[in-house]
Formats: sequence, structure tokens, C-alpha cells
Amino acid sequence: MKVKTILVSQPQPEGTKSPFYDLAEKLNLKVDFRPFIQVDPIPGKDFRKTERINFLDHTAVIFSSRNAVDHFFRVCEELKLEMPADMKYFCINEGMAYYLQKYIVMRKRKIFYGNGSEAELLNLIKNHPGENYLYPCSDIRKATFPDFLTKHKINFKEAILYRTVSADLSDLTDVFYDIIVFYSPADIKSLFENFPDFKQNNTRIAAWGATTAAAIEEANLVLNIPAPTSEVPSMTMALENYIILANK
Repeated sequence: MKVKTILVSQPQPEGTKSPFYDLAEKLNLKVDFRPFIQVDPIPGKDFRKTERINFLDHTAVIFSSRNAVDHFFRVCEELKLEMPADMKYFCINEGMAYYLQKYIVMRKRKIFYGNGSEAELLNLIKNHPGENYLYPCSDIRKATFPDFLTKHKINFKEAILYRTVSADLSDLTDVFYDIIVFYSPADIKSLFENFPDFKQNNTRIAAWGATTAAAIEEANLVLNIPAPTSEVPSMTMALENYIILANK
């Protein structure tokens, strides 16, 4: 069956540049964006009562997402904490490192960043084993960082500063798409919390990453478009290859 419409379970990209916009124009598609999950902040006072973690006891902070950055500094502000000038920040990529400018003066700070892969960031951390790390995260997170830090006997504490919950998708009840693109197991959970009787029928499903693919299989859905693979390193490339064949 031909593909004309795609729903991407992510926020709409900021600005006018996005590989999804290019794909839509190139193949004459309708591409909509709708986050299937949302982030609820944990108030600073609640965090202090339940977690009993003092940010200032740590010498370095690990940031693997912009949500983590935003909520870390939100809690700092709510608790009236000022990070010392010698605090080190380890970011997953250069873009996130520059994003810190929203909260700190970069030229006065020690900031390290990887190339976008978890493996690269973990190698950076491994090269600084003497730090006492803080890992701000959601209540739903991959075990990659905690497992690595524990394995290499690196001092760290997880700080759960926000919760990932299912978004309300009730307005999509009677809306159908040829392809739905999922990026996390939480997206699949949200789909069935909103639509317990969801049937895939003729909808094709695309998934980013192995954990999302596993969640799709667990839900007894058919994964039509996996990414990344050795042949297609990006989601839009995987979609393009599939759609060109489907629309012949």
C-alpha cells in the first residue's frame, strides 16, 4: 500500500530545517508531529525530602539529554543552589555543551563532550575516574550509564528530577496514518494506554533503536521499518527507502 501520511511521536522540530521536512517535500508526504510522552517535573522541595542528595557533594554532572539539563538547573534554582566554578560537566554532544550557555558562562567552566554516542561519552567519563558524578535523569531511563559507572567502580548518584508519563492522545482517536514512527518503549506504552484496543491493520510501524523494536515485538505489533541499521543510519533515510518502494 502507498504511503501518504506519517505521524512522528516527537515534538515538532524548531525552525524550518528538519530532515523530516525535506522528506515530506521530496516525496510529497504529509508529516505530523505529536509527542506520545510528556515530562512532569519533580519539585525541588520534594526531591530534597525523598532523595536526600546534595548536588554540592559532587564534582561532576553527566548530561545525556536536554531535559536533564533543564531540570537540573530548575531544581538548583528552586533549592537556591549555585554550582561552584570548578564543577565539571560531561555532555553527550557538542550541541548539548553549547546548550549549557542558557544557564552558565561556558568560558569559566570545565565542559567535556562526546560525538553524540553514549559509548564516546562513557569513554570520556572513564578517563576521569576520580570525580564524584551526579547523573540527573527521568524515572524511565536506560541502564547504560548506571551499569557502566557501577562496573568501573566510579562514584556516582542518580538524581531523578522528572517523570516521563504518557501524553493525552484522545484527539487522535479517529485519525489514521500510513506510518507511525516510534522512538522509545515509552511511546508504545503511551499508545496502548490511550488506545487499549489498538489494531495495526494497514499502518506501517517504524522504530528507532533496539529497545523500541523489542517493545513493539512485545506488543505483538509488526515492525516494518527499523533504524538505525548498517545500511540506513538515520530514521528519515529508512523511511525514504521504504516509501520509494511502497509508492512505486
